Amino acid sequence: MTNTIQMKMMNDFDLLKTLFAIHSPSGKEYAMRKFIKSYVKRNIPCCKIWGDRFGNLYAVKGKPDCGTYPCVVSHLDQVQPEYPLDYKVISTEDIIFGYSHSTRSMCGLGADDKVGIFICLQCLKRFPSIKAAFFADEERGCHGSEKCELKFFDDARFIIEPDRKGNSDLITQISYTQLASDDFIQAINAEQFGYAPERGLLTDVEALKERGYPCSCINLSCGYYNPHTSEEYVVKKDLLNCMSFVFHIIETVKETYPCDNEDGYLSVYTREDELSELYDMLDFQMSYNPNASAKDYYDYYKHCYPSLKEKDFEEVMEAWRETNEPIN
Repeated sequence: MTNTIQMKMMNDFDLLKTLFAIHSPSGKEYAMRKFIKSYVKRNIPCCKIWGDRFGNLYAVKGKPDCGTYPCVVSHLDQVQPEYPLDYKVISTEDIIFGYSHSTRSMCGLGADDKVGIFICLQCLKRFPSIKAAFFADEERGCHGSEKCELKFFDDARFIIEPDRKGNSDLITQISYTQLASDDFIQAINAEQFGYAPERGLLTDVEALKERGYPCSCINLSCGYYNPHTSEEYVVKKDLLNCMSFVFHIIETVKETYPCDNEDGYLSVYTREDELSELYDMLDFQMSYNPNASAKDYYDYYKHCYPSLKEKDFEEVMEAWRETNEPIN
């Protein structure tokens, strides 16, 4: 990204701070939906935006380029059930975090996935031909993407979701689901931006693949850290690097890269892999919701871990409790 574009993006961090100030817990994303629709209508000419009865939003700008659109997606909800009355968004030269003066402590921003929303809006502003979707209720099991209008993605040549902590993970596989083909991974030149393929956790692009989306998808680290905790923060340079990578993919990848989930290497994904991934998933969820039962989590996530039973969830939850304390 050029210095001029970087400076413009730095100025746009006011938009990101606005997103962080909007409270949008799962099932109560109406304020965020209202803001996004209003922002698009006021700031992005020739972009159509609408919602469905499940709370998802869809946006289309321009005509398809080379017969297809690039597509970016994010989710509307956050795990934090409430904000302190004196919650403020603090932006320094390097990082952004939430803070409560009354408690003299940090507060979760909902950066997972308001950073993704920010990147999607920047893409809608920048590119003349693009699609975007904003899904409801991802944090409780991808309920919005599981019920969304899948036909919307028929002419999307790939789908990018910035919804991963850190600064270097290119998620190409989740559980048994392969998200992206080897040819797509090679075409996007990830190493130029410091990214490398990794396995990831439940998110919307996995739900879209499992419902039959035929082309390549990825989930990207986008610069937030300690998600789902009160110590959550965003590193600006890492966010900007992710956005540069997304822009690069949109500008250079004009072909479709089909991705077949029957590829052989998925068969080596073991029960131990599922248990380890489930632990990481519950490490996010139980910190904020320690009173949920194993059945609650099993009902949310059983489709992601087909070989695991409710008893396995109980055992993983007990293992988590032995070494962790919930956040107050």
